Amino acid sequence: MLATTLLASCSSDDGKPVLTWYLNPDGVDTLNAIADQCSTEDYDIETELLPTGATDQRVQLARRLAAEDDTTDLMNLDPVFVPEFANAGWLAEMPDDTITEDTLQGIAETARWEDKVYASPMWANTQLLWYRKSLAEETGLDMSKPVTWDQIIDAAASVPGATVGVQGNKYEAYVVWINALIQGAGGVIVSDTEAGIDAKVEIDSEPGREAAAVIEKLASSSAAQSDLSVSNEGTSLPAMFSGPGEFMVNWTFVYKNYAPSPENGITEEQYKDLGWARYPRTLPDEPSKPPVGGIDVAVGAYSKHPDFALEAARCVTNTDAQVALAVEAGLMPATNSAYDAPELAEAYPKDLLTLFRESVDQGGPRPKSAFYATISSALQSVWHSPESVSDSTPKESAEFLKNVLEGKALL
Repeated sequence: MLATTLLASCSSDDGKPVLTWYLNPDGVDTLNAIADQCSTEDYDIETELLPTGATDQRVQLARRLAAEDDTTDLMNLDPVFVPEFANAGWLAEMPDDTITEDTLQGIAETARWEDKVYASPMWANTQLLWYRKSLAEETGLDMSKPVTWDQIIDAAASVPGATVGVQGNKYEAYVVWINALIQGAGGVIVSDTEAGIDAKVEIDSEPGREAAAVIEKLASSSAAQSDLSVSNEGTSLPAMFSGPGEFMVNWTFVYKNYAPSPENGITEEQYKDLGWARYPRTLPDEPSKPPVGGIDVAVGAYSKHPDFALEAARCVTNTDAQVALAVEAGLMPATNSAYDAPELAEAYPKDLLTLFRESVDQGGPRPKSAFYATISSALQSVWHSPESVSDSTPKESAEFLKNVLEGKALL
């Protein structure tokens, strides 16, 4: 059975090469259509689905690439894994013009490692503060001005049944929250990341303690959702139109997710009550640093058909593909030209498109390090669960992270 599967993945019935494209499970129907559209007379593109979580996606791809699997032609990567894979020699280098002035500044650097390009940005994700307009009005919170985490936690706590939705499970998105809180207070988790395991650990700092204070406050507040320690991007969605509603930080897909349909039971009236604002501030006088995420498409270094794979990567990330993903799946573009497409103007409110684009370019990426997976796992080990976070958590996590990087402790 294994031999049959491998043979089937190498070529199609008519003898044409088959490129295998590993997809994360977002916008799959649209991505499959893009694969069909980008197949040519010279090759076909077939898709394989990766696990749901970014960490599990990384593990599966890393195992294949470490084994020099020559059927890993194209892959969707969380931007934070590009440095690790490129540093390991697992990714094919791409032409410099893969990144242009058209690429959103906030996502462009995620595709580079040591001054070389190793991926083509497909979509650029960011988080906003989503909320019920009626809830904000009831609490007296002026959403036309920047709001802080303290303000939204206090506002939700003042209305029985109202909550604040976050991603608090022990996984990558929890680190996204921690990182955004720290950057929003003017700090970083680590610096000098080009030094690898000798990077400077900075999390034991005043910004680190400000971040811990926000998490501690929410965890002890009546505004915390009951599943805080296992919450993810999907679990807080139902609370928006249940009872008085919620304030929720989440990715760009939310707008399309709430569009009224028989499946979700959301009415037009409820949809009109959905509001959005820039990611909350950690400190009143410091602009927030919205999380920056998305997907970069890379080519495996061991592909049997590297020239075809590079050509295919350019096709599946072109403007038409980015527009289709935004309109059909709520996965927003990585280029300005795609943002300017008339299809987006029809599908999204103008102010929301502006907010998405500004949040990417003014946002805060996670540490760019070949050892990011280690950094993330070490933070999860100490900062989880949210209910355990205190003023001492930044110091404890700094000591543990240093020991892990130096090989003195195991994850």
